[in-house]
Amino acid sequence: MKQTLHITGGKPLLGTVHNSGAKNAATKMIIASLLTEEPVILHNVPRLADVDITIEICEQIGSTVEFTDNSLRIETPTIKSTRVEALSRKNRLPVLALPPLLHRAGEAHVPVTGGDAIGPRPVNFHIAALRDMGVRIEETDFGYEAEADTLRGAAISLPYPSVMATENIILAGVLATGRTTISNAAMEPEIVDMIKLLQRMGAIIEFRADRTIVIDGVERLHGAEYTIMPDRNEAASLGLLGIVTGGDVLVEGARQDDLITFLNTVRRIGADYTIEATGIRFRRGKGVLRGAEIETDTHPGFMTDWQQPLAVLLTQAEGLSVIHETVFQDRFGYTETLRQMGANIGVFSKCLGELPCRYRGRMHPHSAIINGPTPLHAADIVIPDIRAGMAQVLGALVAKGTSKLTGVEHLMRGYEDLTGKLSAVGAEFTVD
Repeated sequence: MKQTLHITGGKPLLGTVHNSGAKNAATKMIIASLLTEEPVILHNVPRLADVDITIEICEQIGSTVEFTDNSLRIETPTIKSTRVEALSRKNRLPVLALPPLLHRAGEAHVPVTGGDAIGPRPVNFHIAALRDMGVRIEETDFGYEAEADTLRGAAISLPYPSVMATENIILAGVLATGRTTISNAAMEPEIVDMIKLLQRMGAIIEFRADRTIVIDGVERLHGAEYTIMPDRNEAASLGLLGIVTGGDVLVEGARQDDLITFLNTVRRIGADYTIEATGIRFRRGKGVLRGAEIETDTHPGFMTDWQQPLAVLLTQAEGLSVIHETVFQDRFGYTETLRQMGANIGVFSKCLGELPCRYRGRMHPHSAIINGPTPLHAADIVIPDIRAGMAQVLGALVAKGTSKLTGVEHLMRGYEDLTGKLSAVGAEFTVD
């Protein structure tokens, strides 16, 4: 449902907000439940549009789903359809249904569309890996048509530690014949969380040095019960509510283990946090905010989803700041809105950092320089995607005057009850 937010900024935000379950873990675990005919029970599942679309995928395949509060019970005793039809909204998640359908039915037909407008995110790594494991797969106007008699283990080396490709190979490997080795695998906490669920379901998966995951295929998986980790993307965004507005916000349920790199950056900039029994408290601190050099990277590096909301804080910091985005090629579209609000931001195609970058020399706008501090003023804002949208909300909360934000439905994909959480810390806004 399309909504418009009217946010009046300039007010310090104070209070406690709850850190919801991780979207990027919950959606993958719901897909993983398709690997067994027995019930899987998940707790701390966020009520989000991306979770709804994942449930829609599973129900098309044959799942029965009960969703009460933040607990979800899913059971797929039989595969009623191997074809995921057009969904109510575009999304990249259907590609992850390939391995469960192939394991249980020998064929799969899934569309591949959608995702946030942050640059191409091709599935060629997924397809190459599945072919190595014995899958016959073709790209059609619909999406991907795949079949396999039996999936077999394989030694797979990813050209880049792609999160979804790693997850797809894991889902394929757990019931494959023999051993699957993933070199240069992604190691994000959400992947570890999915692996912990699969281990409870009977899978054999271990980590080795140098980004290597080893999976020994088993004959079958069984049901399990699991509590999903808190969302580290949301935790950082909620913490910044307190810092950028000069307030004091306790993010209840946030975990230090998931946020170490982000917390170090907060401290380098001159803001403050404290680890408490129930979560992490964020505040501006007494000192001057300082500019910083940020380079996004795969885990355990600085998360790409943290850079957009952090950029708002850097507009209020003294001196020059540099952000070098090495994960996605086109993730600075939101800076145009911040410039309209008064920020001094330049975006460049050169690599303004030290990390090896696959976009070097390819003319993608993947580096930004921010000169601050600059006062921000209200603007009319169109939200393009989840993380950019949160940056724009933070900008509106800092700005003088009342900003009008449309495209709020993107935020609902990634932040559970965002308006309720804004209310909890005293933000001044209306919704229509």
